[in-house]
Amino acid sequence: MMRKKVVLFATAALGGLCILIALVGIATPAAAESPRERFFEIHAKRFDYTPGTIQVNQGDKVTVRLISEDVSHGLYLDGYEIKTSAHPGEEGTLTFVADKTGRYTFRCATTCGEFHPYMVGYLNVEPNSRLWIFALLTVGVALCSAVIVLR
Repeated sequence: MMRKKVVLFATAALGGLCILIALVGIATPAAAESPRERFFEIHAKRFDYTPGTIQVNQGDKVTVRLISEDVSHGLYLDGYEIKTSAHPGEEGTLTFVADKTGRYTFRCATTCGEFHPYMVGYLNVEPNSRLWIFALLTVGVALCSAVIVLR
């Protein structure tokens, strides 16, 4: 009889923990993980982009302003197949939704000199891992509850 009460108490506690984990996952603000609008200003100068790497999360709406500091430069984003260009004193802009995770190369799309082929930068698109972490935690606690109850 005492063992049955302990098992019921443990099951209730683990079930409550499952619900708590799920509620914390839903209620906690995730400003760094939720899709949002991102703006980057990339300066192009022979033969470099500054910044050379930009980091976003999957689902973010990304706007890139390309500013040329010396000669005409372009920016072509592999994997998304979009491009823009900028002449000295002007700027180019492109906007897209980062819907694919991974590391993508952006490269100069306007011949700008002898080292033009080496003018590259990177876009890193991270997955929304927070959702999967809370889902796995909830499933793990639920499985532990089931093991205790079925034992």
